[in-house]
Amino acid sequence: MADKTRMEDLLKRPLYIYDLPQELLASLTAKTTNQPIAEEDTGPSPLELEQAAQDSAIAKSSLCPLCKVSYNNVQDQRSHVRSDHHRYNVKSQLRGTALLEEAEFAKAVGELDESISGSESSETEEEEGDGAAGTTLSALLKKQAKIAHPEEYSKANMAGAPKNPLLWFSSSGLPSNKSLGVYRAMFSTAEQDDPAHLVDTLRRKQLAPVKGRTNNASKVQDPAASGPHIFMCMIGGGHFAAMLVSLAPEIHRKQGGVEERQARVIAHKSIHRYTTRRKQGGSQSASDASRGAAHSAGSSLRRYNEAMLEKEIRETLTEWRGMIDSAELLFVRATGKTNRQILFDNYDGQVLKNKDPRIRGFPINTRRATQGELLRCFKELTRVKISEVDEAAIAAAEAKRKEEELKASTPAPKPQPQKPKLSKEEEAALLHTGQLQALIRRSKVPALMSYISNNSIPPSFTFTPADSPQNFRCPTPLHLAANLNAPAVVTALLTKTLSDPTTLNNEGRTPFELTGDRATRDAFRIARHELGESQWDWESAKVPSALSKAEAERRAASERQAAEEEESSRRKADLERLKREDAEKAAQAKTTKSGGRTVGAVEKSGAEKREEESRGMTPEMKMRLERERRARAAEERFKKMQGK
Repeated sequence: MADKTRMEDLLKRPLYIYDLPQELLASLTAKTTNQPIAEEDTGPSPLELEQAAQDSAIAKSSLCPLCKVSYNNVQDQRSHVRSDHHRYNVKSQLRGTALLEEAEFAKAVGELDESISGSESSETEEEEGDGAAGTTLSALLKKQAKIAHPEEYSKANMAGAPKNPLLWFSSSGLPSNKSLGVYRAMFSTAEQDDPAHLVDTLRRKQLAPVKGRTNNASKVQDPAASGPHIFMCMIGGGHFAAMLVSLAPEIHRKQGGVEERQARVIAHKSIHRYTTRRKQGGSQSASDASRGAAHSAGSSLRRYNEAMLEKEIRETLTEWRGMIDSAELLFVRATGKTNRQILFDNYDGQVLKNKDPRIRGFPINTRRATQGELLRCFKELTRVKISEVDEAAIAAAEAKRKEEELKASTPAPKPQPQKPKLSKEEEAALLHTGQLQALIRRSKVPALMSYISNNSIPPSFTFTPADSPQNFRCPTPLHLAANLNAPAVVTALLTKTLSDPTTLNNEGRTPFELTGDRATRDAFRIARHELGESQWDWESAKVPSALSKAEAERRAASERQAAEEEESSRRKADLERLKREDAEKAAQAKTTKSGGRTVGAVEKSGAEKREEESRGMTPEMKMRLERERRARAAEERFKKMQGK
């Protein structure tokens, strides 16, 4: 009981896949992965099946119960467990198909077409194993599945068999209804296709935290000294942001000796240029391609900015080439053909290759390309997801879905009746859902309150339809505002509309548990202080102790003052350094003389003087100054002519 309490305490703080507690890693097991062909399988996972086979083999010490193969020592046993023959029988038993003995397996492999490892293989087949051995095993399994289940195999190939973006794990130290999720994109293709060793792979990914740096390096570090890292970039609408971030967390010691783990950014770059056509949308290059080149001043400026954006991006990639080549994964978001050409088009010194197996898309919704957005995406990708779902209810719903599909596939003697039209209440709920979600996403608090008041929307309102993917995690306005980190909207919903903070979503989580920053969490605590302890069961809502608005403001002011003092100290140190450098330069100029005149006292030319006078002026001011100079010069010439 104490161990389970300890494990649940660990889940109260954020967990990241490269810095997991050892007690949690020791008890992890992988859940069953997607099976695109034999969807009716409900048996044990490949990891559990292979582990059971190994345990049985160790007990008998001389025979594999699956393959009927005997061995003399532990080394032979381990070699057999890693062989294609054993892996084939493990997957065959999982799918309910016949097992093959060693001679039968060798014959089946020999009868395969020789092109399975050549150019006719699909990219999916080539990625399922390491080299020709993995491709051979994959081809044999597909051939058997096609013979045993021709209809399912055809359906799986036609549908494309999409995969869940998350890989799920369970722990013996946690309740059975709690699961831990890790994004599939954080694993390489070979690691994803080896479900039996996912836990071992996750254990190998653990990295020791590093001590926080005292100063931020402006240049890219040596690849060998940076450790495991990934590359992330976004480009779209004239905005570009790129980042090299270390996978090992960085420990910072805050006031009071409290240690905090933060992401360690190795290098970052943001570029923003005016390239899109205001109020019309689309880039200038796209407009030129469809309508012909325009000749306005704005179009010329946008073309120039597009060229400079491409130049600066490629210069940045070239500068980071060493770190990009050594990165474990490359996360890229490039919207539109023009943006993809900037990154992946063939040019001298090309850095990113379109067919690089390390390239990943962002499996989450992203916003404008900025450094902060990249850092948010990195935290989201590396953070372990915690799901609390009733698996029995899911299994019952899946069985009901299959039953309905079976009924739908059976031809009916008469035409199916049309779907009933929506009632006025249902249509109104759909309308309110769209309007409320749009206002919350844009943080339009006055308009949101006015809409709720004018339409008499109750505090218990839930979004419709409830089973849609976008409403699964955020079924209420308060859930959505908390998930979007909108503290002003959270405060208004809690204090003005009295939204219930104890409502659970389909994952069994309250609105407070979806918050992602301190400002939003403080909004819940301030609302608890203003509404009082008797308004809601704040403990069930998982909201911490009450916090007054004055206390929150004092804490924020204290943090701002500390930051300002730190910035002031840094500027003072920089100023002193500059003064020392100027003094050294002046001393050096006095010691080196040439022809009785010091080097530092060389007289400036007329052009240099004019340039120095006009520095910092606008074009209009420069023209006015030039006219005055010409007028004075004309007056001098006129006086000289009169003197003659």
